[in-house]
Amino acid sequence: MSIKKTGVDQQLIRDLAGILNDTNLTEIEVEQGDLRVRVSRQSAAVQAFAAAPAAPVFPGQSSAAAQAAAPAAAPSDPSKNAVPSPMVGTAYASPSPDAKPFIEVGQQVREGQTLLIIEAMKTMNQIPSPRAGTVTAILFEDGQPVEYGEPLVVIE
Repeated sequence: MSIKKTGVDQQLIRDLAGILNDTNLTEIEVEQGDLRVRVSRQSAAVQAFAAAPAAPVFPGQSSAAAQAAAPAAAPSDPSKNAVPSPMVGTAYASPSPDAKPFIEVGQQVREGQTLLIIEAMKTMNQIPSPRAGTVTAILFEDGQPVEYGEPLVVIE
């Protein structure tokens, strides 16, 4: 007679959390039969785009008045113009180690032009520009692991 194990395998969760720490991933999911376990943590990229602090409220002033007194012009949000990673993998700036990079800061790019390569499962995936514009920032280093949705390049 077999006894069905109930509950969650805590050692599996600890092992998955260890893999997250070792690989700097923010999320990992494993499925075994009808058991599905996902372990995740908040990434630094999410923290970098936290909201700005609220305007100070002076004695006798309502919070609505403080908001009205706050400067209206906020700096442009780089995440609005960022090209996010479409997959998890390793980002490369050039087609080979001795080749020049696909793009440089200040360069004009056209829609569909290759910005970088992401290697995932031994497959090299060219990442095209979603729009034409000027590259204002490159947010990854050559050979760096990247997460799904992580901002990679800013195109204004």
